[in-house]
Amino acid sequence: MIEIAAIDHIVLRTSRLEQMLRFYCQVLGCRVERETPPQTGLIQLRAGSALIDIVAVDSELGRLGGAAPGAGGNNLDHFCLQLKPVSERDMQAHLRSHGVAVGEFDRRYGAQGFGPSLYIRDPEGNTIELKSQLRPRESGIGQGGEQAS
Repeated sequence: MIEIAAIDHIVLRTSRLEQMLRFYCQVLGCRVERETPPQTGLIQLRAGSALIDIVAVDSELGRLGGAAPGAGGNNLDHFCLQLKPVSERDMQAHLRSHGVAVGEFDRRYGAQGFGPSLYIRDPEGNTIELKSQLRPRESGIGQGGEQAS
């Protein structure tokens, strides 16, 4: 059984990176927690217990999402649900029992640090990342250098 604990993060795509960073940091009080190299195009902002990931549409990650935000492209890439601790095997079995296509787990960075997660799609095709909650010693909060989500 899956039990949601919180929203872990959302990923916003943008063609106006500096304006987005100013808005979320100066207006809403987020702070930059982690940045990938500019060509990768991801800046992760701390928003309370969650993260807001800002992805430049002209970067490696941004180009994977298609057109820039507007009539021909979306600005929300995916959202991540933080789950109460559950084994990877149990989570996959639960999802499959409901007819959900399940991929492989990968180690990605989220609001609690690095940990295993996988992607699924809802009936409308929206991408949802499922990430099991980590115990404090497992989280690695503030550590950088690995794959982003």
